[in-house]
Amino acid sequence: MTEFVARSIDPSETRPPPAASNRDYVKGLRMAAICMVLLLINAFSQIDRILPFILAEKIKTDLSLTDTEMGLLTGLAFAVCYALLSLPLARAADRGSPRLVLVSCVLIWSAMTTLGGFAASFLFLALTRFGVAFGEAGAVPAGHALIVRKIGLERRGLAIGLFAMGIPLGTMLGFAAGGAIADVFGWRIVLIGAGAIGVLIGLLTILVSGPTPPLQTTATREEPFLRTSLDLLSSPAFRWLFTGAVCLGFAGAPFYAFSIPFLIRAHGFTATEVGVSFGMLQGLMGIIGTLGGGRWFDHAVRSGTGKVLGPPAILFLIASVTTTAALFAPTGWMSIALFVPGMLSFSFMLPWGFGAAHLIAGPGRQAQATSLVMIGSGLAGPALGPLIVGIVSDAATAADISNGLALGLLIVPLASVMAGIVYLIANQRFANFLRQR
Repeated sequence: MTEFVARSIDPSETRPPPAASNRDYVKGLRMAAICMVLLLINAFSQIDRILPFILAEKIKTDLSLTDTEMGLLTGLAFAVCYALLSLPLARAADRGSPRLVLVSCVLIWSAMTTLGGFAASFLFLALTRFGVAFGEAGAVPAGHALIVRKIGLERRGLAIGLFAMGIPLGTMLGFAAGGAIADVFGWRIVLIGAGAIGVLIGLLTILVSGPTPPLQTTATREEPFLRTSLDLLSSPAFRWLFTGAVCLGFAGAPFYAFSIPFLIRAHGFTATEVGVSFGMLQGLMGIIGTLGGGRWFDHAVRSGTGKVLGPPAILFLIASVTTTAALFAPTGWMSIALFVPGMLSFSFMLPWGFGAAHLIAGPGRQAQATSLVMIGSGLAGPALGPLIVGIVSDAATAADISNGLALGLLIVPLASVMAGIVYLIANQRFANFLRQR
């Protein structure tokens, strides 16, 4: 613990050495090109991840699968791979070439997506989905490592925001194009085409990103990645960030899993009506949140106050109130409108959470910090949150309680309140961390 504190307050751990600070960072059109290719990578990562949800019924019919088998394909593979592979891949990006790790991950998941289009059995398709999860487990940490090596601190929040914007864009494109193409050409063509485009993006990344500057840090290179993870979690500032990410997972996963079924059941929307209205709003809020959050984070860091997590914390507290109201609103359109702050809060937090984690981690550990934050938000919440909603909803229905799904969805504002409180505490811990540097 003493060793970590001594190292964490060394300024060289939280900013690049002067010799490399300006010479190696890209600017202008080169920086824009790198940000755009990273945006494409994250967008197609999201597309390849959600395609089985869109194509589920066609795949089930063609391969004669059960709902349980589809659940294993779409859920367990990613949870296991993120838990087992995200940290070592992040370590490889930190200690070696993030470009090499990123390109390898893109090519692996794209090739596996393409192979999924040739599946003739559950086992073969399951293996391809594990391959997709393998590649995607390292993509975001490696992308963040590339950003911190290539882009100066004054534009880093914006770059992370642009990278994160691929999630809402990929979601919108995947739902719209994936279903339409599958209706005309079949689910296999969708997977083969998405994988082929991903391979092209991976090759484009090699050309655009260019050589990666060598790592310059005083951190001990031989330290095992598990020890580095424990060191990061021993920092109060990082530990509260991680706790906030866990709360975020419990708020976000049930929100996106059950909001559309709630609107259909409670307010009589058709699938098309709620898909277009909710989907478009979610995409718009995702774009506004990631870009606006990234620019605001940059400004907060430059302000020098050290308190850079207050805005997202306050937004989560506001969203908890509006989401609660949405679950009991008298009309459907009022309910959708009241869901908007919740949509915004999830995307707005991304640049703040990752950006603050990178500053705490310091050079040589940013990708690992990203991986830990992703594990915090991507395991417990997505695994347990929707299950809790389903249990509460079924119990309410069995007891003849109306609007039982709304009662189950109360976990979303509850987790949002907890996230807001935790991030307010993290805000103070982060300020203390910066003052001790």
